[in-house]
Amino acid sequence: KVRGEVGVKFRYLPLPAVTKKQTRYEVKGGLPGVDWGQLYKLHMNKLRDTSGMQNTDLDPDIVGDDLEFCAFVSQDETGCSCGIYRSLEKKLIAVSFRGTCELVDLLTDASIIQTSWVDGEDSEVDETAKVHIGFRKSLNSVSRRVKELILGAVKPGDDLSQYDLLVTGHSLGGALATLFATDVAEYGVDAGRSLPQLAPSDQWWESLASAFSKKIIKKDVPPPRPKSLRLYSFGSPRVGNDAFVAKFDSLQGNGINEAYRVVNGADVVARLPRTVNALMFGSVGYDHCGGTALVCLPKTANKEQKNEKDSDGEEPPLWVEGESDDNLCPVRDGTPLSSPLASGMLLGDIYAAVKDAAEQVSSETPDGKKDQTVTARMKGLDFGKLAETVSGRLQSVTATDVTSIFGIDKQYADREAKIMKSVMSGEALSNHMEDQYYGAMGRACGFTALVGEEIISYE
Repeated sequence: KVRGEVGVKFRYLPLPAVTKKQTRYEVKGGLPGVDWGQLYKLHMNKLRDTSGMQNTDLDPDIVGDDLEFCAFVSQDETGCSCGIYRSLEKKLIAVSFRGTCELVDLLTDASIIQTSWVDGEDSEVDETAKVHIGFRKSLNSVSRRVKELILGAVKPGDDLSQYDLLVTGHSLGGALATLFATDVAEYGVDAGRSLPQLAPSDQWWESLASAFSKKIIKKDVPPPRPKSLRLYSFGSPRVGNDAFVAKFDSLQGNGINEAYRVVNGADVVARLPRTVNALMFGSVGYDHCGGTALVCLPKTANKEQKNEKDSDGEEPPLWVEGESDDNLCPVRDGTPLSSPLASGMLLGDIYAAVKDAAEQVSSETPDGKKDQTVTARMKGLDFGKLAETVSGRLQSVTATDVTSIFGIDKQYADREAKIMKSVMSGEALSNHMEDQYYGAMGRACGFTALVGEEIISYE
């Protein structure tokens, strides 16, 4: 028997159906005067004009003329925000996480405490993949909704497996993008929960997918996966421990098609978080995910010199870890401890000079045989030349040479000293800003890109 009535009023705004050709969304930037879309267009035009472009599968335009901004997701408590874009013509969905711009974001960035990546796993176990607790909490507040919208961005009748998914972000957004891409790569777009957990996911994501795709989804099928997944972060801090990095590396080529971390010059944020016990244990609790793509502005970058070639001694406009050469990535910490007698160390260089001088001595005994005794070698040494060599090395002693005597790797000490110098000068923070990345990316593409000015191609 009816005992009464309950009235429910609700309002729901779905993504609008495509009834006509969309006006292409123009990609700009967070700062007025930054035009990423134009820089990308000019760069692709330059590639298209080269002969090498004809022999590659590189799409001259990653998005079609129908690129549209679908939704902006923001969580008030954590401050986590991201935008979702799509191109039905190219079957591309892009997710872009916003960087630090509010007080709550700074609080998220500041913590260095780690928690287990998969909720429910024991974080006290060394082998457990662990991530920055602030980054995980921030992404966990929006991840489920973002996945719902990714499923909703697929054209009715299409399947997510037909779409490429591009994930990106700057600063804090780069860290969130890394975590989000890791989740999707391993588990698919599971909208039945937020981030990975030991508890089973809800099953209602199937009905959600069915409603958007107008297909009957069978139960117990795994979450849908995109056709491809690419991650590009800019100025991203480190997100997890060695076990998490190992997990990420195992997904490259097995869920993640491409992943690069773009770092501008001395950007200090890309070298954080750090732990205070690095020298004690020879390692740090955080490391990077994906290969580094290092860009930088020329030292002489200003309006008067904006169309001149780079001067001698400038850093290369683009260096890619594992591709440009075999050098160690300058953004990674590496091992702080080394043998005091290793090449490049102060004691190591002096030892090598003495050893080389001794090996050049050839003392013969009365029967015509070489005398290899220490006494014979010492008699034949050219102490004047040896003293000159050692004296020259001592005259070039630096502060990091002194630390090398105690077994601290000289390259590590040089890198640390350079970071401290850049922090004191303000360069470390300025290199993290969008205008600096805009200029550095322009240089990497062969252009001068200054905020509010026309983009000029190098001669």
